[in-house]
Amino acid sequence: MSTRAPLSITMHPADNVAIVANDGGLPAGAVLPGGLVLLDRVPQAHKVALADIPEGGAVRRYNVVIGYALRPIPAGSWVHERLLRMPDARALDGLPVATVRPAPQEPLAGYTFEGYRNADGSVGTRNILAITQTVQCVAGVTAFAVQRIKAELLPRYPHVDDVVALEHGYGCGVAIDAPDAVVPIRTLRNISLNPNFGGELMVVSLGCEKLQPERLLPPGSIPLVDERNVADVGASADSVLDVVCLQDEAHVGFMSMVESIMRQAEEHLERLNARRRETVPASELVVGVQCGGSDAFSGVTANPALGFASDLLVRAGATVMFSEVTEVRDAIHLLTPRAATEQVARDLIREMAWYDDYLDKGGVDRSANTTPGNKKGGLANIVEKALGSSAKSGSSAIAGVLAPGERVKDKGLIFAATPASDFVCGTLQLASGMNVHIFTTGRGTPYGLSSVPVIKVATRNELAARWSDLIDLNAGTIATGEATIEEVGWELFRLILDVASGRTKTCTDKWGLYNSLALFNPAPIT
Repeated sequence: MSTRAPLSITMHPADNVAIVANDGGLPAGAVLPGGLVLLDRVPQAHKVALADIPEGGAVRRYNVVIGYALRPIPAGSWVHERLLRMPDARALDGLPVATVRPAPQEPLAGYTFEGYRNADGSVGTRNILAITQTVQCVAGVTAFAVQRIKAELLPRYPHVDDVVALEHGYGCGVAIDAPDAVVPIRTLRNISLNPNFGGELMVVSLGCEKLQPERLLPPGSIPLVDERNVADVGASADSVLDVVCLQDEAHVGFMSMVESIMRQAEEHLERLNARRRETVPASELVVGVQCGGSDAFSGVTANPALGFASDLLVRAGATVMFSEVTEVRDAIHLLTPRAATEQVARDLIREMAWYDDYLDKGGVDRSANTTPGNKKGGLANIVEKALGSSAKSGSSAIAGVLAPGERVKDKGLIFAATPASDFVCGTLQLASGMNVHIFTTGRGTPYGLSSVPVIKVATRNELAARWSDLIDLNAGTIATGEATIEEVGWELFRLILDVASGRTKTCTDKWGLYNSLALFNPAPIT
């Protein structure tokens, strides 16, 4: 139990609930600063009624109705999800469209990082050889080859950061011609083009899969020939995509496959090793923001601080992508007004409507999003969670919208439509071109990606202390009054520049804690 004086946080003067900020919560009988006496023990981050709420009465947080009381709730009572009926989802018609024009903010000039320039104009924060796979069947062989590459080849190329296998569960046994198959195919294609991979494209194929290399990376957009047929098409060796096909008759046995992968990898490693970091403007950053293991502090500390940092990045000319459709769906009426144009607002509504239909086909609604951990962390339902989640977007105008797996082309604040699943969202943001990932958490998660640095931000002091070697930045000091949102936002902004430059290593990179890619495949599996 906390020994600090009782501390509660109210998000808006019109709210009739506050959250308890003390570590360990507060016991019944505790007196809040305004004189309110708690009738129940209230866990940390959970809500307490500030006034009597009648049966059917609206419960307000962030000055938004997050639920309706199922029975009378006296002032001082613990307000939890079992006492609330969730509001209906906001209709997608009649929304305010491009009605808010954020005041122009002074550009941030002079901020830079040390990155790797690519031929296509993008900039990487890492110098990684990525091996693309067309199908899950080749994953074991590729993983074995990557282990040998790291042990035997990589030490000879000290300027290459890593070798990663882009393993996934797609490629065969799927309805490859279904309309929604464009999502996983586009995702895999664009991941292969992520700025952190330096334009070095290498593919391992089985041979008989539905997702043939020519379909994954079609000729015209990307030069594509089999490694054996370079002479036949008159292409130069440095202008083609290497495809190692395991079913090729030239491969006699397992080690033949492995040695073929290693032989091709060495050519790419040589080119990557010749690259060096150079000073580039902060405008070359493409930052993906996400939250996972959220709690009621997420919308109070880490997400607002990240939102402030997002505004700083936008002012510096960078790209910031926020995502997670179900975790902004209940804040859509707060987002469409911030759209830079009416078309951007319509695109936001399009992605919300598509996902509503997707959930409806599965026989669920947006309420399926919240987890037991979210509720234990004080979040009553998806409405409350969405209001905190959307704080990551800051206050800038929304400049564009991406469908799942599309590659970002614009600067500024972008909504990249993804599911809320940590792994699926991260995979899709990787496809969209992010070169730095920011992940806020209240409950804690060792989530990480091998292809991009992941900066982990804690919402609470207790989590930051207990997981000190897994958390990169603590925003919990905002709740206790030790720091402001602006101060933590600036700290995060500077940390992003340091991590992007390779000067600071994230905790997940120190430990090598990485999750597998998780493709979003709304099409049928056959």
